[in-house]
Amino acid sequence: MIKLSRLQFYSANALLLSWLAGCAVGPDYKKVELTLPANWDAQAQGKTFQTATPNDGSLKGNWWEMFGDAQLNVLEQQALTHNQSLVVAAEHLKQARLQLSVASAVQLPSLALTAGDARTKTSADRPVAAYGSQNQSTVQSNPQVGFAVNYEADLFGRVRRVVESATAAQAQAEADFENARLVVLSELATDYFKLRELDAEIDLVQKSVVLQQKALDFIQVRHDLNAANGLDLAQQQALLDSSKTQLILLQNQRAAAQNALSTLSGKAAPEFTLAAQVNVFNVPAFPVGVPSDVLQRRPDVASAERAMAVANANIGVARAAYYPSLMLSANGGWNSTEFSNLFNAPSILWSLGASLTQTLFDNGKTNATVGIAESGYQSTLANYRQTVLVAMQEVQTGVDASTLLDAANKQAQSAVKSSARAFELANDRYNGGLDIYLNVITAQQALLASQRQAIQIQGQQMTNAVYLVKALGGGWNGLQSKAETGKTVSTVSAN
Repeated sequence: MIKLSRLQFYSANALLLSWLAGCAVGPDYKKVELTLPANWDAQAQGKTFQTATPNDGSLKGNWWEMFGDAQLNVLEQQALTHNQSLVVAAEHLKQARLQLSVASAVQLPSLALTAGDARTKTSADRPVAAYGSQNQSTVQSNPQVGFAVNYEADLFGRVRRVVESATAAQAQAEADFENARLVVLSELATDYFKLRELDAEIDLVQKSVVLQQKALDFIQVRHDLNAANGLDLAQQQALLDSSKTQLILLQNQRAAAQNALSTLSGKAAPEFTLAAQVNVFNVPAFPVGVPSDVLQRRPDVASAERAMAVANANIGVARAAYYPSLMLSANGGWNSTEFSNLFNAPSILWSLGASLTQTLFDNGKTNATVGIAESGYQSTLANYRQTVLVAMQEVQTGVDASTLLDAANKQAQSAVKSSARAFELANDRYNGGLDIYLNVITAQQALLASQRQAIQIQGQQMTNAVYLVKALGGGWNGLQSKAETGKTVSTVSAN
């Protein structure tokens, strides 16, 4: 039999505790490797791509300034200050940081100070402590001052897993805040460009109404001179009424867009007005680079990845219930029947202790808790993969739309020129008595439709540009180019 001296025994116990303190139950977190399409895989392109390594912390620049619109810049700054959804997200981030402070505090011992005083009287008729002795009634004071130190020895890493979970939760809250910021500001930019598209359409239809009214007056004169029939007059009146109806509908859409901007910028709708103006915008060029980089930049992807880290740490917290917990305590102070003698040496009291607790039977509660934690991790893993799929979908959609809308815009401009030429010829033929007025009406409608379609496509290009900014995580350092955009060409009165 091997005999150990007391010093060797304590040394062995100390080494054992040190070894246990370095262990933490539960799986260590490992980043998930994803299978990407060939044209998304940076490694296939000779570049390094590290999955689940978020770089969303660099996404705090004013990406909307690339559009060069002063009014948009003002609205975005107002949203940063006054949007209530961002206030909520900021408070959630604050709570996550405080939760980390709460979790980290358990790693250190807790210290409590106590002080009290009581004066008591004991009963003479109380049960006797020993037969043959008589109890007496006594009155005593009991002042006391003391302290208590308590510490959970984290033998199996439960506390460390709790801190690990809280740390990942804070990082997730930071990503959620960035994502909320990106969503709100991109939605504001989208609504703003939709409003400016409506301003351009309203301006076009208003000009068309003026021209159609002049045409109606001209037909009325010719009708009065018996040079035009009643059908020509009625057709022109119908076209004018239709255009006025379209104008009212466009103004209704503009009012809705303006009200949406008021809420996003943190202002009450009745107090918010935005003067109408027609802008000429150039869609900024987006140097996308390696598509897989989007997984580093998007805050929603970062949040989903950090949620996995939280769930993984929670498995360790749950599994720690299988192992005993060790509490160390130290208490001390002074206790006396007289306050004048409270701090004398005989009044000193102290105690040192340790308690080891091990659950032997809980009817499957711990097993169920571990199962819940493991299922939670699998859920966050699936959510992460889904978030990545959505990210790839949105980027691909934005890139495809950018190419197709550019082609559509060129085709629309060609259609406007052709429609303008057709209207000119139809008008000349009617004035020369070679054609009926119905062909002029048809040409007018085709020209107005072509012009509105061109404006709508340009508006879609701008909103798709914002969509692509959002899909790419809100911008990127060293790649943004500020285009010459936002030049005002005309202004009309506000509604």
